[in-house]
Formats: sequence, structure tokens, C-alpha cells
Amino acid sequence: MTNSNKTIHSHILGFPRIGAARELKFALEANWRGELPDAQLEAVGRDLRARHWALQQNSGLDFVTVGDFAYYDQVANHVQLLGCEPARYGFTPEQTQLSRYFTMARGDSSARHDHADCGHDHANDGGLHASAALEMTKWFDTNYHYLVPEFTPETEFSLACERLFDEVAEAQALGHAVKAVLIGPLSFLWLGKGKAADGGADGFDRLALLDKLLPVYGQVLDRLKAQGVRWVQVDEPILGLDLPAPWRSAFENTYWQLNQVGVPLLLATYFSPLEENLSLACRLPVAGLHVDGVRAAHELTSIADWLPVHKVLSVGIVDGRNIWRTDLDAALAVLAPIADKRAGKLWLSASCSLLHAPFTLAAETALDGEIKSWLAFATEKLDELHLLKQALRVDAGAGLDDAAAAAATAAALATSRAAIAGRRASARVHQSAVRERVAALPADADQRRSAFPQRQAQQRARFKLPAFPTTTIGSFPQTPAIRAARAGFKRGELDAAAYEIKMREEIAYAVRRQEELELDVLVHGEAERNDMVEYFGEQLDGFVFTQLGWVQSYGSRCVKPPIIFGDVSRPKPMTVAWTVHAQSLTARPMKGMLTGPITILQWSFVRDDQPRALTALQIALAIRDEVADLEQAGIGIIQIDEPAVREGLPLRRSRWDAYLDWATRAFRVSASAAADGTQIHTHMCYAEFNDILPQIAAMDADVITIETSRSDMELLNGFGQFRYPNEIGPGVYDIHSPRVPGKEEMVRLLRKAGAVIPPANLWVNPDCGLKTRGWAETDTALRNMVAAARQLRAEHAIY
Repeated sequence: MTNSNKTIHSHILGFPRIGAARELKFALEANWRGELPDAQLEAVGRDLRARHWALQQNSGLDFVTVGDFAYYDQVANHVQLLGCEPARYGFTPEQTQLSRYFTMARGDSSARHDHADCGHDHANDGGLHASAALEMTKWFDTNYHYLVPEFTPETEFSLACERLFDEVAEAQALGHAVKAVLIGPLSFLWLGKGKAADGGADGFDRLALLDKLLPVYGQVLDRLKAQGVRWVQVDEPILGLDLPAPWRSAFENTYWQLNQVGVPLLLATYFSPLEENLSLACRLPVAGLHVDGVRAAHELTSIADWLPVHKVLSVGIVDGRNIWRTDLDAALAVLAPIADKRAGKLWLSASCSLLHAPFTLAAETALDGEIKSWLAFATEKLDELHLLKQALRVDAGAGLDDAAAAAATAAALATSRAAIAGRRASARVHQSAVRERVAALPADADQRRSAFPQRQAQQRARFKLPAFPTTTIGSFPQTPAIRAARAGFKRGELDAAAYEIKMREEIAYAVRRQEELELDVLVHGEAERNDMVEYFGEQLDGFVFTQLGWVQSYGSRCVKPPIIFGDVSRPKPMTVAWTVHAQSLTARPMKGMLTGPITILQWSFVRDDQPRALTALQIALAIRDEVADLEQAGIGIIQIDEPAVREGLPLRRSRWDAYLDWATRAFRVSASAAADGTQIHTHMCYAEFNDILPQIAAMDADVITIETSRSDMELLNGFGQFRYPNEIGPGVYDIHSPRVPGKEEMVRLLRKAGAVIPPANLWVNPDCGLKTRGWAETDTALRNMVAAARQLRAEHAIY
């Protein structure tokens, strides 16, 4: 029997901020269109925070978490809090904090002076445009994108924003016990990038800024202490990385200084085991330590031993990144010996912020009942934490307040137990034909028939494209008319025949616009597709979909990930009819557009009852069948998008090789059905690729397109140094910003690209798909892009 005097609390590291019905998304977009004043946007934010804090309190959590809310991104919040907005924006005192915030997030279209008579946008041709948005990249190995802070040796810090303190006051006024949350100073610096004065990359050591940054963190903690905040959660997820020695060494002095303020600090790590940083994390001068009990379950015993008994141990026992119901019996089996061994305090939490989970299952009225019983979204995970706390209190001999509470706890545990058992035994999970096909796959099933130089010669003879061929990444604007037609079809107001007619009209419109722009390789525009993963998952066996299972990707962009619950197969062709129809409308090459196996895997909630590598291979075989059918139908260029390959990379380098082996093989399996004359493209975006270039090359796509404009082509340097052997299309403009760059800005970027990549191997394209943009800005940007390509052709005599 455990010690009944032991204190057990429950809390979370963060909560979804978009709202149960995506209220924040719609308010943001209305604000950006000028339809919702800033004051009303702020009112939406206050209402959402109040509702989410009430949920946390009503679920029995001992603290509400304050500081996890953001109108765009939590890292951007810290840029303003810490007074380090990049000087290149030239912000003035007259500009509101919210307007500056959105300028950093989205760029400033009003700052561009594009003169039609001279064709020059007067950008600083030596570096990043002054009005361009902050670079955006993936938050560790998730599909959430954060805005990358920019640092120079001259960067100064100051306490410059009251938003966090105002939100603390809001929560306290509502009667909540507050735990504030901050990104730790070392993680904040690590997540940023050094920039030279002209906006280009600078290799200076960001750690050198720590001495200037720590006093401002001290001021923040002082303010929170003065407000009566009970705990401050300080997130240092970089403790789960392979850190250079100077960064590891900086932790002890950093937290010695911050601990002097006197407010209790809970150091939070997640996403990865601590490994060589375990002892360091346990001995840091903080009041508590949170660890990821899902991804680092094997370390929990060591952490319980190493962490001094007077410190709080917070165990992230509920998976914050997936949607499967927690096996509460298994969780209690893990927690009970830790509670028994430690005389100190034990807190229960999700493994990481619940930002990565959908809001609630309560809205899923159409979801298959059996599968629904296997799931838990963010709100249900709050209940799981409370239930675990109650069960541990009983185990500790403390009992519950009354017999009814004890009975309710026992009943909830029984329900959970039945759901876990039901999922394990369900006949819907396994398909023998899929398993047999995987087992019989030949060893060379991932190899094209010839090496790239032979394929390239055949493809150039077949397509006869000009130098610097122009194309787009796949999607075109999803107009209100397209969305209305899709919604009407889903509601049954538009029958299948009428819906198909409408989509064919939209495809014809996109093809006609591309021909008018004189793009070289066209796309059908994806009018019929709701999402690049959801669209395919809806047509594959082994997937199930929610009505409102939205999660934030960045800003107002939300995605509704499919749930992979069983073996995956393709019952019938998914894209062939639409693509063939589009090709029939033009003599120019039409790309078939597919989403790759790793991106479908990464951007779904994946079954946890078999290795991810096996699920990826099942998806790869489904995509392989689609490639074969597209080729048979006469489509000669096929793009298999894989933006999530880098995202899936384990945070520890020791695990990279195993992941990259199966991930790149899955891509090759999906593509290798193609003949030599069929050109396979892939697309990757918003991630750092330079450290896995050999593996990207090993994917052996004929053409890769990548996002590079926000980094001012910095990401392309590694491809040049590596001597990337195949063709490449570095993005020449940022589609996530409403800002439209001029021709000369794109020419400058292409010249930079031509300095590191053989010009004969360069394509010209945007950074990503265009579904979130409007037609007016898309038309202007693509006209400028085509003009830039023509200028480069005039400057180079290539084939």
C-alpha cells in the first residue's frame, strides 16, 4: 500500500486554442479581411480562454494553464514578450502590437512598392525583403509550424508586452489557480536563426545572447510572482535533443539565475527521451520536472530515482499527440510503483501540450460507434487524467469523498478496460490480403528501371520543356464557390452528378488560367479535394474520419487528420478520372497529383498497435497502384508529395538511420512502378533538409520542389554543397503570405539558386500549393514568376 500522505495533482502543459468550432480561425480570417475589428478579435480570444480554463477546472485539474493561447503562434508571442521583433520591419510606436504581430506572421503586402512601369519591387536585393514574414518551420517532429525568431549579434531584449500578465489576471479574476507557461530561454534561442544585417543567414552563436536574455526572463518571473502565480511551467524541449556541449553546460547557470526569483518552476520536456541529459535535468535547481511518459516510458524509473525527493515529478502519462484512449490499467501499472517509491510529490499530465489533439469527441455524432469507443480527444484526455488521479488516491489509501465517487471511478475504469479489449480483438483491424502482399514484396520493388541520367534523357525527349520550366505545386485557390459546392454535396443538397459537373467546370477554369499564364507543366488545381491527406484517406480502407476533429497547423490553418485504425489498401483508383479530364483540356503536360506514404502517415493519427514502418509500407503499395493507373492512362508526370519526411525524423540522431531507411523505401516503393519516361516529382516544404540530403537524394525523384523563399534560398545551399544529382525547383515566392513579390525579386532568388545548382536542372515554382490564396494575387504572382523564368532563359543558353 502506498503512502496516503503523498500529494497527487493533475495538470496539462497546454490546450487547443482554436475552439470547439474553430472560432479562432474564423475570427482571425475576418480580422485579416478587415471585417472584424481588433477589439472584437480580442473579445473572441478572451471568451475562448475563459471556456478552456473552465473545462480544465471542471475536469478536476488542480491548475489552469495560462500562456498557451496565441493568435497565431506561441513562439511569436515570445518574440513580442521579450522585445526582440526584427529590426528589418522598421516598426513604429504608432503600430499596435497586434498589427506588428500579424506582420511578422504573414508579411506586409502594403510595404511592397511594385511599380508596373519599371517591373521592379525595390526590395533590398542583397537579402530578405523587409516586409517578408518570419520564416516558418515545423515544431520539432510535429505538424505544427512555428514562426522562427531572427537574431543578430546586436539583438537586444526587453520586457515589451503585457499580454501574458493580462491573461493571468483574467484567469485569476475567474477564480482559477494559475500555472503560467513560458518557452524556456535556451529553447527560445535554439529555435531561432542567426541573421546578418541584410537579412541573410549568419553563423554567429545564438547562445552568446543568453546573458542579455536572462535578465528579461527574470523580470517576467518577477511579474508573475507579484501576481501570485503558483507555478511557472518553463518548457525546455531541447533537452530531448543531441545538444552541443556549450548548450548543455548553459542549463545549470541559467536555472540557478531564474530560480533566484523565488516562484516555483516546473521544467517541462517532451517529444523525446532525455538520455544523456537525464541526470542534468534531474539536478537542475527547479521545483519540479515534467517528462514525457509516452515517448520516454523506459526512463521513468531512472528519473524517479534521480530526481530529489523534495521536487515534483510530473509524468506525461496520457498521449498528447494521438487520439487513442489511454489504457488506464497499463498507466496505473506504470504510475503505482513510482508513487510508491517516491516520498515526494507526483503530478499527472499529458505527455505534451494538447494543442496537437482535436477538441472533443462529443461533437462526433456520425463517427462509427465501435471506433469512437477507442478514442479520446483533448477534452476526454482531461477526464482520463482526473480518473487516473482518483484511482491513485484510492490505491494510496486516501479514498474518495463518497461511495458514489468511488463507484463512478470503478465504472469508468471498467468502461476503459472494455474499450481497450474490444479494439485489440476487433476483426475490422486486420486484412489478410494486405499482409500477404507486404510479405511477398520483392527486394527490388523500390527501384526504378534505370538510373537518373538515362531517365532524364528520355523525359527531356518526351516533354521538350524549355530551360527553367515553370509549374506550380498542385492546388489552386479554393474559392467560396468550390467550398459551397463541396458543402452542398456533403449535406446531400447537390447530387453526385451535379457535383462532378461543378468540379469539372472548376478544373477547366484552372487549366484555362494556367494556359493564359503560359505555365509549362500544368496541374488540375485539386478543386475536388478538401485536404491533401483527407482526400486520399477517404478512398482507402483502414481509415476513418471525424466531423470536427480539427487541429491547428499554423495561424488560422487547421487540418482534420484521418485516423488510421486498420490495415490500408486501395479499393479503386482515386485520382485518375479527374487528371485524365484535365489532360484532355490542354496539349501541355498535366501532372498527376498524389500525396506520399510518409506524409499520409505523419499527417494522420496512426494506429499504435503495429510498427509505423509497416503502416507506411501498406500506404506505399496503395499509392504505387495509383501511379501505375495514372501512367496507364497516359499521364507522364506524376507528383508524389512528401513534405513530412523531415518532420518524421526522430529527434535523436541515433534513431535517424532506421527511420530514414524505411521512410525513403516507402517513397521508392510508391514511385518505382513508373517507367523511365514517366517523370516523378516530389515536394517538400517548411523544414530543414540539409542534414538528411543523402537520404533525400536516395528517394530518387526525378524532380524535387522545395520551400526556400522565406529563408532567402538559404535552404538551397546544402543541396548545392551536396551536389544534389537530380532536378530541383526551389520555391521563388511564399504562398503563406498575402504579399505578392515582383519579378525582379524572383529573378534575384533564381540567380542565387543558379549559383549553387546547375541551371540546367532548375525548375521555377512557388513554395507550396495555392489553395489558401485568392485568384487575383495568384494570377499576379504567377505572371511575375513566368516573367522571371523567361528572363533567366535569356541569361542562360541551356539545352
